[in-house]
Amino acid sequence: MSNSNGIPKPHGGRLINRVCSANVNIGDDDISSSIDISPDLRSDIENIADGIFSPLEGFVVQDDFQSIVKFGRLKSGLAWTIPIILDVDKQTAVIMKDAKEVTLREGGHNFGVLYVEDIYPFDKHATIESIYQTSDLGHPGVIKMRSMKDWLVGGKLEVIKRIPRSPLRAYRMSPTETRSEISKRRWKSIVGFQTRNVPHIAHEMLQKAALNIYDGLFISPLIGKKKPGDFKDEIILAAYNSLIENYYPKDRTMFVTLHTEMRYAGPREAIHHAIMRKNFGCSHFIVGRDHAGVGDYYHPFAAHDIFKEYPDLDIQPVFFPSFYYCKKCLSYANDRNCPHDTKFKEELKGTNIRKMVSSGIIPPIHLMRPEVAEAILSYKDAFVK
Repeated sequence: MSNSNGIPKPHGGRLINRVCSANVNIGDDDISSSIDISPDLRSDIENIADGIFSPLEGFVVQDDFQSIVKFGRLKSGLAWTIPIILDVDKQTAVIMKDAKEVTLREGGHNFGVLYVEDIYPFDKHATIESIYQTSDLGHPGVIKMRSMKDWLVGGKLEVIKRIPRSPLRAYRMSPTETRSEISKRRWKSIVGFQTRNVPHIAHEMLQKAALNIYDGLFISPLIGKKKPGDFKDEIILAAYNSLIENYYPKDRTMFVTLHTEMRYAGPREAIHHAIMRKNFGCSHFIVGRDHAGVGDYYHPFAAHDIFKEYPDLDIQPVFFPSFYYCKKCLSYANDRNCPHDTKFKEELKGTNIRKMVSSGIIPPIHLMRPEVAEAILSYKDAFVK
């Protein structure tokens, strides 16, 4: 259900807040009953604490985990497709269960507490097949899960110290902040756009087509761990900053980064992306062709089809046809409004853009805005290795 101003209620009905406002002492010299957390996982812990992952209040317990893997829903029946988990070895799991309260550390600094409720082994093969729909080691998500430890720890968590502000986090906002801003702007409809790439003209055409329909555009690039060959985070930020500064109405656009890793889980991750944007306050969410896909592991429109299984999601998916440049129309078009033969169609593929950038070539102006190309080429090394 949506509020009267058009903003949907948070997933599960309320925004979770697991940030401790009290002055709690978790000194860095105290390493008893503690566990080291990777920077990527710390970002997801902060996402839980800020309500981006509402209704999760911590790492999922076994009942929820099994329900997510099998049905794409929490045990309560609420839609949830990607398990947020902490993996450890069995010995560590037992120690953590006995301790009950475990200090979370990253980079030698304590930042939070995990209140252990559950420890359990998990079937990696079954989990991989369900989440990624493949067990092929060419899939980056499969590789990551195969390398995980065999036990999981579930329980609520609390963040005591936030991740320090940095240039990459300059555009991060919490759902409380984005919802407040949307209310101030009096937007009744807000369409979210997920991206892990630099913008080309087809992206711009799609986003502006949405702006013709909805009050506000919520551009939300994913900042976090990606596979080799993807654009680096700082380049995605620079490219979008250049595009928005020069070509977008500021009063109709919000630019908010999402700090989590890409799972490349295709349709399941599309639902996950939609839920997070719903928590930010979006009423609609653009689902692209091969959304969150990698290689040819998923049908190009599998991420569209999965939304039929989630009519209760309370954020409306928006499916646009693919845009291409028509050399006959001399403009961007799609199959709904262009009658011309395929020989006139020039599709914008990320692979081709990456090849041009890696060769130091500025893409033609009908493929990419020159300001965007210049922002990208100002970096010597544009890609994740």
